[in-house]
Amino acid sequence: MCGRPHLRRTPGTRRTAVLGSAGALVAATLIAGAVAAPTANAEAGAGNGVAARSGKDREARGAALAAQRAAKAGIDWRDCPADWGLEKPIQCGWVSVPLDYAKPDGKKIKLAVDRIGNTGDKSDRQGALLYNPGGPGGSGLRFPRRVTTKSELWKKTAKAYDFVGFEPRGVGHSAPVSCVDPQEFVKAPKPDPVPDSEADKRAQRKLAAEYADGCQQRSGRLLPHMTTPNTARDLDVIRAALGEKKLNYLGVSYGTYLGAVYSTLFPTHIRRMVFDSVVDPSRDKIWYQVNLDQDVAFEKRLADWMKWVAKNDSAFHLGTTVGKVRAQWDKLRATAKKQPLDGVVGPAELIAYFQSAPYYDSSWVEIATNWSKYVTGDPKPLIAAASPDPTDKAGNAASENSNAVYTAVECADAKWPRSWRTWDRDNSRIHRTSPFMTWANAWMNLPCATWSSKQQTPLEIRSHKGLPKTLIVQSTRDAATPYTGAVELHKRLKGSRMITEKGAGSHGVTGLVNPCINDRVDTYLLTGKSDASDVTCGPHATPKP
Repeated sequence: MCGRPHLRRTPGTRRTAVLGSAGALVAATLIAGAVAAPTANAEAGAGNGVAARSGKDREARGAALAAQRAAKAGIDWRDCPADWGLEKPIQCGWVSVPLDYAKPDGKKIKLAVDRIGNTGDKSDRQGALLYNPGGPGGSGLRFPRRVTTKSELWKKTAKAYDFVGFEPRGVGHSAPVSCVDPQEFVKAPKPDPVPDSEADKRAQRKLAAEYADGCQQRSGRLLPHMTTPNTARDLDVIRAALGEKKLNYLGVSYGTYLGAVYSTLFPTHIRRMVFDSVVDPSRDKIWYQVNLDQDVAFEKRLADWMKWVAKNDSAFHLGTTVGKVRAQWDKLRATAKKQPLDGVVGPAELIAYFQSAPYYDSSWVEIATNWSKYVTGDPKPLIAAASPDPTDKAGNAASENSNAVYTAVECADAKWPRSWRTWDRDNSRIHRTSPFMTWANAWMNLPCATWSSKQQTPLEIRSHKGLPKTLIVQSTRDAATPYTGAVELHKRLKGSRMITEKGAGSHGVTGLVNPCINDRVDTYLLTGKSDASDVTCGPHATPKP
């Protein structure tokens, strides 16, 4: 359950959750110019990674050929379609990539891309900066809006770089995948994720298997090719289509795993790369163990938020200790389980809404305020915030698509346990000490246990010759991507530098105001320089009620 961009309310700034037909919880939760276009042949263009050096990898050769073709074709930039919500001077276009890189002359799919030119002079320009916000299943098309909305954090970087966003394969307008009718996907209330009996578990298992079948029925032709390595190859084709010899890249959450895979496949194609809020790239973690690790981290970060709520009891009146605030949560959950609020908000919907607090500090005040109003007799704000909107068909379709991509990529990237006994044992054990998210996360991922398409073996992430210095940014109390994942990636990427935000846990560190971090990220992107050793920064400012 890696963090995914919030799609229904304020895309690109927060994450939230919706519930799918599997009873699963979805985290709701970048021209010609200074750098010349590549002229690589099939072998040189493969990036000099493991596959390329073997000379036998058909996918590596297919990726090199696709990049070579994209460099010649370029991108036909035009005004963005009106319904994409991207204002001028942002421009949009398409990049064609093979569905199967082993068959570069076979079926093609088109990926949606957008850009805004650097705000500085021609002499300031350092190329394009590409962005992935996470997921799997997140769209990066809103990245150029950091310029049009005049984001202070990105002004210096915007002077030097075109900001380029893209929708990965399967996402949004890029050959979208689907697993269930979107309106069915958002229907509420869903079953309580926490099972009371073996019958409850059997019912959730049935829903998960039906969801997996729905993915096969609705998107079966795409599913075998919905892998992170293929998305990394797509990223290299986009780089070539932009006319960039080297890639500048910022990846957040799942975007860090995409960047790690790219760095392994195409080490010589990287100029600058920032990993923000890091997925543990270990082969034995992707993806089953990663999700179990999240459950424990979410419980800790939930306690951080509840401690803050208790500290601000004069504003929220939810209890003066963590224990008292937790008791209020248990009471709310039990009430909604007995009778869903307004007929639609049960425990599943409450978890989906409240999980934004462990994800993002920016959610703390809103959720605590709505909760406080509920306790003091005004339930409408909480119910409205936690309820699906059946009239928002576009938003619901985006949410369903995001969940479908999440499932498709994680199920295809790695082999998952097929035995229910394994799932039941592991999640029952973790639930005992981390009850907030564990079963909800389990049902979200359980379709992978019955997945009918091929499941790959994850790539071994490590440095190869030619990989430049990369930058890792991570908070110590991140729930969606626990700190140990950043430490692991740091070990694997030779020469990388790591900035730790100590005592903080909001997901997506580069989007927060913390000069100790912001200045160093700017310096790296603008000059390629970093500190001589790793750096620890204090936390960003805590929200105020």
